[in-house]
This record gives sequence, C-alpha cells and structure tokens, in this order.
Amino acid sequence: MIRLLTAFLLLTTPARACDLALLLAVDVSGSVDTKEYRIQMDGLAFALRDGVVADALIEQRAEVALVQWTGSSRQRQTIPWTRIDTYDDVLALADKVEADARVWRNYSTAIGEALSVSLSAFASMDHCLRKVIDVSGDGVSNEGVEPATLRSSLNAENITVNAIAIETDKTDLTAYFFENLITGPGAFVMTAQGFEDYPEQIKRKLQRETTRQLTYSAE
Repeated sequence: MIRLLTAFLLLTTPARACDLALLLAVDVSGSVDTKEYRIQMDGLAFALRDGVVADALIEQRAEVALVQWTGSSRQRQTIPWTRIDTYDDVLALADKVEADARVWRNYSTAIGEALSVSLSAFASMDHCLRKVIDVSGDGVSNEGVEPATLRSSLNAENITVNAIAIETDKTDLTAYFFENLITGPGAFVMTAQGFEDYPEQIKRKLQRETTRQLTYSAE
C-alpha cells in the first residue's frame, strides 16, 4: 500500500517549475584560435562550478544549454537543455562544457544568425519564467543579418540577451554589443580585457545574470 501511495504521489505531484533558462552562445569564429577556444570552454566550466553560480542555478531550477556559433549557416546547439536540480547536475554540466568539441574553425562572425538559432532553441522552454541568452564574442558581426534586427523577435518572446565582449584590439566591442546586441529587461555587457581575462569575467557575468532579479538597465 505504501509503495502504491508513493507511486501515486510521484505521478500526480507537479514537476518543479523552471525559473531560468540560460543559453550559453560561444564564439568559434576564425578569429578564435585553438588556445582561445579552450580558454572559453574551460572558463565557462570554471564559472559554472563557482559556488555562487551553482547555488543560483539550483535555487532557480535552471535549465542550461550551449550553442557554438560562427558564420552564416554555421551555428549549432552542441549541449541540449540540461536541468539543474543538484550540485551533481552542475558538475556534470561543467564537465560536458569542458569536453564539448569545437565544430568549426575558419569562418566569419554572424551574430544575428547566432541569435536566430538561439531564439529557436527556446521554443520548448515556455515553462521557464526567465529566458536569457549569454553571448560571448571577440568581434563585431560581419556576415548575415544584423543582430539588432532580432531585437523585436527576442522581446516578443521575453528573452533577454546579455553579452561579454572579449576586447582584443582597438575596436570598442563593448560599445558595439551595448548598441547592437543586448536587449531585454536588465540587459548588460561585461568586458574581458583579452582572452586571458575571460574566465574571471565570465564567472562575474554568470553570478550577475543568474540572480533572481536583475536590477541593471541597458537604457
């Protein structure tokens, strides 16, 4: 009888809601060499294992996925939506990120198409209260649709886009991302001064965007 009652409760108890769907969009364009790709993936894994980030993901019953993006028609979701309920879930996701093999190496930078693919990935995530795309990049968009043209579609789906600008030359990439990429309530850009600075800055970025209520504004 106890077993029957337990089974009944498991079948009839609603699944815990998802408070955050977070998609990590990683730049693998031709300007990113093998070492820099490894810094990005190891840096993301490092950030996910951070205690503040892990606690926030678990508390918010987050679902996390990863997209690799480069030039036109070359964007792919390489890690599917992964539910985070426990620390073991966080550690397993970090391991997947570290082991995620690079898909492309020598193509352009199509940020608009990266946003379009990321937008499509949220089609099955309506059960999540907050939806965020976390874009990492080291250059301006130079192929495909302009990222700013996706803002209305992203806003219609209540998707926030944040960015981390990896500054590697005299281009003010932070300003470009601020003006052309980020969108949604509390959207923000953070800056990494080169790839070596990326792990620390992506940790700070994930700490900031995994909190329940962002208080910053892109206005």
